[in-house]
Amino acid sequence: MNYDILLAFSVATLVLSLSPGPDNIFVLIQSISNGKKQGLAVVAGLMSGCLVHTTLLAFGVSAVIKNNPAIFTAIKVFGAAYLLYLSVMVYRGGDTIAIKGESKNKKSLGALYKQGFIMNVFNPKVIIFFLAFFPGFLFSDSLNTVIQFYTLGFLFILVSSVVFSGIAILSGQISTFLKTKKQTGFVLKWVQIVVFIGIAIYLFFG
Repeated sequence: MNYDILLAFSVATLVLSLSPGPDNIFVLIQSISNGKKQGLAVVAGLMSGCLVHTTLLAFGVSAVIKNNPAIFTAIKVFGAAYLLYLSVMVYRGGDTIAIKGESKNKKSLGALYKQGFIMNVFNPKVIIFFLAFFPGFLFSDSLNTVIQFYTLGFLFILVSSVVFSGIAILSGQISTFLKTKKQTGFVLKWVQIVVFIGIAIYLFFG
């Protein structure tokens, strides 16, 4: 078992969770609009969706690895190409992070959990991202690949949950910081680009 790979995966997940994207911005906005508990409900919904994607990935890609290693290699190449594509999309995107004000009509915890879950599960970009990101971080030659994918999935969920929960709890301070520090969006944008390119290079040559 290669613990360095697991550490690299965790660090990459941490950086990507901190970088502005649809999910963490959604958590931030809902926390500001509806409250911290409601923001945590969104986080729970999003992470439950990640578990669904992990299951699909674990059993689907594991079958591919078992039956045809060449196709698995093609998946890794596709993943690297997709991550390079994401880096280009981030580069072409804006540097600003839009934050909305507080809402008078607060949503229930259940409604926000459901919204987060549906938003994640029915977003095809999430499963494509998992397919691009996870296969290059299999960490053992002897351990069952299903177990490895679930290990990576739970690590992803754990790290993302800590970051997203922090965003929900500190939403007020984060909002104030983003409004006063205009260059933050620019810095996080380039961090995200570097991480995407770095993972793509790792998949190509790993």
